[in-house]
Amino acid sequence: MKFKSIIGALIGLLLFGYAGHAQNDEQAVKDAIMTMFDGMRAGDSAMVHSVFTDEVVFQRVQESSDGKARVVSSDFKAFLKAIGTPHPKVWDERIEFESIMIDGKMASVWTPFKFYLGDQFSHCGVNVFKLYKSDSGWKIFHLVDTNRRTDCD
Repeated sequence: MKFKSIIGALIGLLLFGYAGHAQNDEQAVKDAIMTMFDGMRAGDSAMVHSVFTDEVVFQRVQESSDGKARVVSSDFKAFLKAIGTPHPKVWDERIEFESIMIDGKMASVWTPFKFYLGDQFSHCGVNVFKLYKSDSGWKIFHLVDTNRRTDCD
C-alpha cells in the first residue's frame, strides 16, 4: 500500500510540474506579445524589437475590392522605424488572447484586435503569432494579420 502511495505522489508531482511549466510558458508567450504592444503604445522601437527575431516574417492577408485575397509581406525594419518615429497619436492595439497552443519550444497564438489612433477607432482584425523559445525567452518569428473596418464587434 505504501508503494502505491509513493507512486501516486510521484505521478501527481510530475503532472503538477508539467502543468506549472505549461502555465509558465503560456504566460511568457503572452508577456512577449504584450511587450510588442506596450512598445507600440510607448513609441519604443527597441522594446518592440526585443521580442522579435531579426529574420521575422511580417505579412497581411488582404482582400481586394473584388473580394480576392492575397498575402502581402511587409518590411520589419520599416515597421520599427515607424514605431520609433514620433507621431501625434498613440498607436493602441487592443488584443484578446483567444487561442494559445504550445508544443515544446514552438507556440502559435491567435489574437483578435481593435486598433485605435489615440482614442479614435481605426480598424480591427486578427493577428496570428508564431514564436519559438530561444535561450533568451520567447521570440516572434512570424506575424500575419488581417485588417478591416467593418464587422468589428
